[in-house]
Amino acid sequence: MHSLDGFARSKLAALEAGGLRRSLIRTRRLAGPWVERAGKTCLSFSCNDYLNLTHHPDVVAAARQAITDYGTGAGASRLVTGDHPLMEALETRLARFKGAEAACVFATGYAANTGTIPVFVGKGDRVLVDARAHACIWAGAKLSDAEVLTYRHNDLDHLESLLRQPATGASLIITEGVFSMDGDRAPIGEIAALAGRYGAWLMTDDAHGVGVLAEGRGSNALFPAARIDLQMGTLSKALASSGGYVCGSKAAIDLIKTRARSFVYSTGLPPASASAALAALEVIEARPELCALPLAKASLLTRAANLPEAESAIVPIILGEPQTALDAQAALEAEGFLVVAIRPPTVAAGTSRLRIAVTSGHPDADIERLGAALRKLAS
Repeated sequence: MHSLDGFARSKLAALEAGGLRRSLIRTRRLAGPWVERAGKTCLSFSCNDYLNLTHHPDVVAAARQAITDYGTGAGASRLVTGDHPLMEALETRLARFKGAEAACVFATGYAANTGTIPVFVGKGDRVLVDARAHACIWAGAKLSDAEVLTYRHNDLDHLESLLRQPATGASLIITEGVFSMDGDRAPIGEIAALAGRYGAWLMTDDAHGVGVLAEGRGSNALFPAARIDLQMGTLSKALASSGGYVCGSKAAIDLIKTRARSFVYSTGLPPASASAALAALEVIEARPELCALPLAKASLLTRAANLPEAESAIVPIILGEPQTALDAQAALEAEGFLVVAIRPPTVAAGTSRLRIAVTSGHPDADIERLGAALRKLAS
């Protein structure tokens, strides 16, 4: 039997040969969309800080003040140390922002999905998941021990055909609102209507839509008539902090707080993260014109690059093989753009791509310059 080290080396060699090995590259984020990498300043189109609030003076000041007042860490699970006043304030604010009764904040967005899904479904129930949903949704569905059914991406007819099949227990539909690797939107209103027709619950992952779409209002403003039972999101993108959350009815949230393993058994969010997110929410609610910029600038990019119209701040350039995507990344980096290649298993085999994330702070002239560079890559 090989040693563990030998096993790891052989696996790494195979990944390297297929263009699938991943490496961490030291990169310093600067203010706005700029980064410093290998001694060179680049304009990053690979960061989900859609509103560039991580360096906003009010957000930074709030985080600093929280450290001064409360220290750097939470110390233990919120159920053990007692609930921090900033957590209560953040959950109240998130619930109001999303038009829900209550909210639960988790240490990460991944933990929010993996913890929440098994609370509501288990053996004898079923989960219906969009084929392109995020990995943490799949992880939560599998951990639940419920039957997991996959419906074709944004295919309402296929989803309905699965819902028609007899079910002995509960049915939970889960979809992203904005798909993280494709940038397209789910037809939430239609999915909600199907959920209501067949007595299913609906959970949405709004990590890439909150604070960006519907001019910064709570995501439900996009589909006000839709009944969404559980609204998940993150604090780490437009909200310029770290962590995840789920919004829903008070009873549902109370159940999450007593049964979600990734909440019960995880140390709470650091006070600085909660305070930064609260400050970011203040900016978002006060400046809807800022929140409209990522989509407007993504639309500018798609026009400049002769691509289909952007539906969100995410613009994918599907190139096929991993090495093709890596070569495209290197070519763009040589022109001063950081656009990281996304390869399997993050995306399906044969769909390696450049995933372009457009923020409010990207200068229009540089967006047009990137569009020209993308046209040159395609020629």
